Amino acid sequence: MTLGKETKLTLTSSAAAATDGGAASDFGSGSIFCDDSMEIIVEERGDALARVRLNRPGKRNALTCAMLERLTEIFRELNGRTDLRAVILTSTGHEAFCAGTDISELDGLDEAGALAAARRGQGACEAIELCGVPVIAAVNGAAAGGGCELALACHLRVASIHASFSLPELKLGLIPGYGGTQRLARAVGHGRALAAMLAGEKLTADEALRLGLVNRVVAPGELLPEAEKLAGTISQLAPLAIRACLAAVTHGSRLPLEEGLQLEAELFASLFSTADVREGTRAFLEKRSPAFKGK
Repeated sequence: MTLGKETKLTLTSSAAAATDGGAASDFGSGSIFCDDSMEIIVEERGDALARVRLNRPGKRNALTCAMLERLTEIFRELNGRTDLRAVILTSTGHEAFCAGTDISELDGLDEAGALAAARRGQGACEAIELCGVPVIAAVNGAAAGGGCELALACHLRVASIHASFSLPELKLGLIPGYGGTQRLARAVGHGRALAAMLAGEKLTADEALRLGLVNRVVAPGELLPEAEKLAGTISQLAPLAIRACLAAVTHGSRLPLEEGLQLEAELFASLFSTADVREGTRAFLEKRSPAFKGK
């Protein structure tokens, strides 16, 4: 895995410890990839699972321009990884998954600069949502503003009981700019989304679960094991079918129903040229577990 210009480290290296007092990785044996800032760390191990970790706990993992650009690069490269079966997006610390955009970088922007900032954040979220490898957000604390928008872009979300979700940008005289107005409304409905934005309502983990915004809520110590368990379940499925399913849902949701159904049919049919379909149907008929190869 190259992931651009990052430095490769081993998990046992002292450099694997997070900055600003973060703890060393608990991700098992494998490799760590990061850049000089150590603000985003990509961890891999040998079971086709990767973890992307925001690593700026001293600033509540607030997003800088450089971090957003890096996330876009990372997820575009992960999209091409046929050996991966799932990616977990999480962060260092327990107080905040991500507090949003670093406000110091917004101060003084003109309209052109603000448009570029919005496009940058949308680009990172788009790279996550369109990734052909399932992305699971493991939300370990407050997901506010841009942090909530990152979580919304993920395909699945597991939350700690201490997690919360909010889009408080209107308190700054702004609106969400990284896709939050669109993705939250699609996830929980216009009324609930507008309440979150206009009234500044913060969703607790349990409320998010009830609304279908998150898939599971667990104790803090169970967050990463639960996300990894979910990733392990996904990894047993046919890789090409996983990609087709993600494409049908993410691309299809942007189309009129008739066109979405056409896309679904085409993706369904395309899988019949794969060996995995033959293996899956035969395994079912023979009452055994399938051995998918991604071919």
